[in-house]
Amino acid sequence: MPFAEITDATIRTLVDRFYAKVRRDPVLGPIFERAIGDHWPEHLAKLGDFWSSVMLTSGRYKGNPMAAHAALAGIEPAMFERWLGMFAETAGELFAPAEAAAFRHKAERIAESLQLGLFFKPGALSARPA
Repeated sequence: MPFAEITDATIRTLVDRFYAKVRRDPVLGPIFERAIGDHWPEHLAKLGDFWSSVMLTSGRYKGNPMAAHAALAGIEPAMFERWLGMFAETAGELFAPAEAAAFRHKAERIAESLQLGLFFKPGALSARPA
């Protein structure tokens, strides 16, 4: 369902505002700074393309989010909840409730997929006694 408020320009505002918060966050900031360093402009442009592809089906994003996150040192499952909370807060500041909810829903699905790919180890599950 298309939303009039969700445009490439508003996505860019969301990405810029959200990652400014991430960079100041004492838990998430150091992870991103180690991974991105001095390449924030390029990274923000790539994230704008990612969210444009997700929300507007623009097809502009060309990348592999799973591989990118797998390469991050120090990432832990609990960090996803922190990221999601900050993302939802920022979307809520910028968009009407329906649009903010659409962003939240997509972000939650993406986070769930990344967490499964990064942390779910089927062989680590032990059989439960009957």
